[in-house]
Amino acid sequence: MKKILGVPKRLLIQLCFFLLQNPLLGNFFKGRIYQGEFKKVCTPGLNCYSCPAAVTSCPVGAFQLFLGGAKHNFNNISFFVAGFLLATGAVFGRFICGYVCPFGLFQDLLYKIKTPKLKPRFKYARYIKYVVLALFVIILPYIIRCELSGLGSPWFCEYICPAGTIFGATPLLAANELLRSLLGWRFILKAAIALAVIVSSVFVFRIFCRVLCPLGAIYSLFNRFAVFKINCDKNKCTSCGDCREACKVLLEPAEKPNSPECIRCRECVSSCKSKALK
Repeated sequence: MKKILGVPKRLLIQLCFFLLQNPLLGNFFKGRIYQGEFKKVCTPGLNCYSCPAAVTSCPVGAFQLFLGGAKHNFNNISFFVAGFLLATGAVFGRFICGYVCPFGLFQDLLYKIKTPKLKPRFKYARYIKYVVLALFVIILPYIIRCELSGLGSPWFCEYICPAGTIFGATPLLAANELLRSLLGWRFILKAAIALAVIVSSVFVFRIFCRVLCPLGAIYSLFNRFAVFKINCDKNKCTSCGDCREACKVLLEPAEKPNSPECIRCRECVSSCKSKALK
């Protein structure tokens, strides 16, 4: 992978996108959430609305919130968010996972910690993220909603999302004694999930993206058809296996360069001496 000023190019791009989505770093110390006009805009990656540094909203949270609001004419907003996700997926696929998503960057940094690494293939566990998408992001928010507002309940955000716990709840709780006094079993559940993701991400590459992330599930559906994808020139391919060795998600880039599990990190492209992958 190419480097710029000693920093891997992909990491530098990830850091830039992180700061674009989370420029208000001083809010981490103030325990304050930005609620300006930009919060009406969804970012394409998993970036919690409640993160003090965030200036945009998470599309998963927004979609859940408005999905159940048909009787109050809010459903047009859920259609807008759904259209945003579909359009983003159609153009970029899981390129968003590899370069734009802040929580993807967080996992990448954890994986850089020097420890023995595990390489599970998640042959069946990878389908859990589609169950999470269907059940916690679509079905439950649509069925169960607040009677007063007509808005859906953000089930994924409230019961699973580790990004919200780590970057939203934790800094807010640290700065606000009143919030700490209101803690209950729901936070304990989410804290346990977040801790499990943190620890496992040190040993397993992108475990949340591969097993639990509903955004990854959405974008994976478009990998084969997205504008941004990887192609393999079979006339140049020497079947050396370098791309397979370079793939941290344990795929076969030369055989299936547009697998739904590919996060477009381009490690396989960089490793290909024959330039068959591009």
